[in-house]
Amino acid sequence: MQILITGSSGHLGEALVRTLRSGAHRVAGLDRTPSAFTTHVGSIVDRAFVRRCMTGVDAVIHAATLHKPHVATHTRQDFVDVNVTGTLNLLEEAVAAGVSSFVFTSTTSTFGRALMPPPDAPAVWVTEDLRPVPKNIYGVTKVAAEDLCELHHRLHGLACVVLRTSRFFPEPDDNLAVRGAYDDANAKANEFLYRRVELQDVVDAHLLAIEKAPSIGFARYIVSATSPFRADDLIDLRRDAPSVVARYVPAYVEEYARRGWKMLPSIERVYVNERARRELGWRPRYDFQRIVDGLSTGEGTRSALAQAVGSKGYHDTAFDDGPYPVS
Repeated sequence: MQILITGSSGHLGEALVRTLRSGAHRVAGLDRTPSAFTTHVGSIVDRAFVRRCMTGVDAVIHAATLHKPHVATHTRQDFVDVNVTGTLNLLEEAVAAGVSSFVFTSTTSTFGRALMPPPDAPAVWVTEDLRPVPKNIYGVTKVAAEDLCELHHRLHGLACVVLRTSRFFPEPDDNLAVRGAYDDANAKANEFLYRRVELQDVVDAHLLAIEKAPSIGFARYIVSATSPFRADDLIDLRRDAPSVVARYVPAYVEEYARRGWKMLPSIERVYVNERARRELGWRPRYDFQRIVDGLSTGEGTRSALAQAVGSKGYHDTAFDDGPYPVS
């Protein structure tokens, strides 16, 4: 199978190319930035370029995007051009080329304000049935791109799977308050309870989606680490998250104390990956228990793939207020 991966010089794109190159598939990488993992250098906004890249392709993994950290440095039109028009170009050329599977890397950021409950409300139990309420142009354009995938399945029969991934970037948090309150490793460990996923697990989900898209037709899936929580924990998670976490992963208390780390006082959302596990057969390897175990044994908390890819960053410039500005 010939697989085209967009965004191949980026974090997820490189991880996908690295993995696929070691297997039986042929892989081509598309990115506007040259790298050892990119064979086609150009923009997905260029329709003729996309058409040339689609020759002989059996499946597409579309990971190229403008991200949330670009909101303060790029125009809304830039986001529409790349995230919407670029996706449309890929979908239409995929249909013309007879592509059998199209996997779109979306984001849990599409849920936006739906993830923000009032102060006295329970945490939000986030499944694929929650209606997105985007809070910025990034979320708006990712929802629009998802809808384009669904439209091309409905009109042309293109098998499309949308993966709404939670956080897997290794860079410091984009929230200045979080960077000030928590050690970076502490903040990321906390997120495995409700809003983070390991890069290796994201790659695994994409490869399963490529394989199963023709039998699925169209679907959206949340791709996030398996949370230990249940729906009846949602009130307590807002009131006293450390006590709830201690019930499920008691070993965290001693390990955090040893490191001088802090648990979040309150958790306002929980991403639920049950549908991806059931329908894709996805088995994520990293969760909060695995992170705590890795801390206590010294085995580490990151996959070999994540360590090999390393940090990519989002901008070519350093900023006074942190690794990237966020509007």
